[in-house]
Amino acid sequence: MTPSPARSPRLLLIATAVLVLAGVVLLTVPPAPSSHAPATPRAAASASAAPATTPGRRGVQSGAHASATASATPAKTADVLVLPPHGEGIAGDAAVQKSLKDAWPADLSGIDEHTLLAAGRGLLRADATGIGRARWPALFGGPDQAIAPAFATAGFRIQAAIARSDGSPDKAVVHLVWAGTDRGGTYTDRRITDWHFTRTTLKGGSTWTPQRRL
Repeated sequence: MTPSPARSPRLLLIATAVLVLAGVVLLTVPPAPSSHAPATPRAAASASAAPATTPGRRGVQSGAHASATASATPAKTADVLVLPPHGEGIAGDAAVQKSLKDAWPADLSGIDEHTLLAAGRGLLRADATGIGRARWPALFGGPDQAIAPAFATAGFRIQAAIARSDGSPDKAVVHLVWAGTDRGGTYTDRRITDWHFTRTTLKGGSTWTPQRRL
């Protein structure tokens, strides 16, 4: 059935009003947030304000959480020992001594260790500089057999020394780290020398006898 001419303009006006109303509704309703939307400026600012962490260093913490973390994970910096650089001088000797003690825990009595350290230091000085060789004629020989010392007395220094057992209760070794200037005038520190000893039992007790170095 064909609509009458009187009704056509009215229907067209109603349809136009409906379309306009629908457009207004679509423009006023905000779009749904997207899961891939970029961070807001405030969130980005918060992320950039967070403390940066570098390798080997914790980020800055505060409050009760920081106290709990510090007590649960004590610092290990003090346990790490770094040897001083060559040429450090007397100031670095304590670190060298500590490194020896940490590497080889004590396993001798205090008396034996004291006796061996005194003998080892004396033997090293006699061997390197010639001072005190008369105490050990079996090791260094008489004046006719004496070998000229290879190091000058000036500048000779024992940096560190420890005495430890050497495989059995009657054997020990004195491990020495030292510095000196050779005949050519070259100064070198952190040189290493070992002196080995055997225990000799006597009626009045025992004594430590140094062995000839090979």
